[in-house]
Amino acid sequence: MNFEHTEDRRMLADTLDRFVAEQYGFETRNAIAYGDTGMSPALWGQFAELGAIGALFPEAEGGFGGAGFDIAVVFESLGRGLVVEPFLGALMVGRALAAAGTPAQKEQIASLIDGSTVAALAHDEPGSHYELARVATRAVRSDEGWALTGAKAVVLQGDNAELLLVSARTAGAVDSADGISLFLVPADAPGVVRRGMGRIDGGRVAEVTLDNVQLGADALLGAEGQGFATLELAVGWGVLALCAEALGAMEVAKKDTLEYLQTRKQFGVPIGSFQALQHRMADLLLEVEQSRSAVINAAAAMDAGRVERERALSAAKFTIGRIGALVSEESIQMHGGIGMTWELPLSHYAKRLVMVDHELGDTDHHLERFTALGRP
Repeated sequence: MNFEHTEDRRMLADTLDRFVAEQYGFETRNAIAYGDTGMSPALWGQFAELGAIGALFPEAEGGFGGAGFDIAVVFESLGRGLVVEPFLGALMVGRALAAAGTPAQKEQIASLIDGSTVAALAHDEPGSHYELARVATRAVRSDEGWALTGAKAVVLQGDNAELLLVSARTAGAVDSADGISLFLVPADAPGVVRRGMGRIDGGRVAEVTLDNVQLGADALLGAEGQGFATLELAVGWGVLALCAEALGAMEVAKKDTLEYLQTRKQFGVPIGSFQALQHRMADLLLEVEQSRSAVINAAAAMDAGRVERERALSAAKFTIGRIGALVSEESIQMHGGIGMTWELPLSHYAKRLVMVDHELGDTDHHLERFTALGRP
């Protein structure tokens, strides 16, 4: 396996890192992340102009990347800046469109790439506890096409989205992988009610209620009742993105902690000269490199068969969740009390690392899933 990025990917990473450093400073980021909208439409448009969204999609769909390592490069840069703009929704909805959409439906990918449409995946439901096949929202045939009724929870940037990709059950038991269908729902459709709220780590989520939402027949994405495979693939891309984002955040937390140990003095010497802290920092460096290996493995597995791909993704998400919590705890402890203050960026990186573990499946969920996928 070649661990070196191509020249194009290195250039993309450098461009994104420079843009985030210049335009997305800590105070600017917090004003956006904890503001009323939880994102900046202006900066979202600039990210699109830079090609950051286009890099998430293959050339066949109007992008210029789309491979696992392209997604990893983009989201690692985003993680270094704690960017809250809706990249994850664009990735998951766009890859679902690419995998199962009709030619007419795939035309919407262009509006995702140019930033003119904000998309969100509305799949998780109250009480689902990360189980991908657990869908209680119902879709029944109507005179015009379909009628959707149900509730979705913690929809990332759901109150800013113009397009929702909604999972609904057209057949089968509530926890069956068979009978799940996917629908493209305009966020302003009659019967769609969104209640937005801020996240503890910045950005916005929404509770989405669907009350007899009437959709045309062309709203169905893919074959009726066969949406689970598309959903699993789209979420898989999201898992890879989250792991890469967390890796970028870990790198910053590691760097800031190392600098603090080299400059903070006690008894007239830098605290980094104390052997106990040296050992803890060395362990932290090794753990972050293990995270990088897990992300590389997951990115390389995106073109493999389903079982190999999903096992690599679950292994990476488990690793990132465990190490992310460790990096957060150790970095704050080695900073002392200042590590918890709002004014220090580290506290925000720590919050983001902890919350990544709770998106698209936590460590317990992915450890169990990794084990189950390995059974004959």
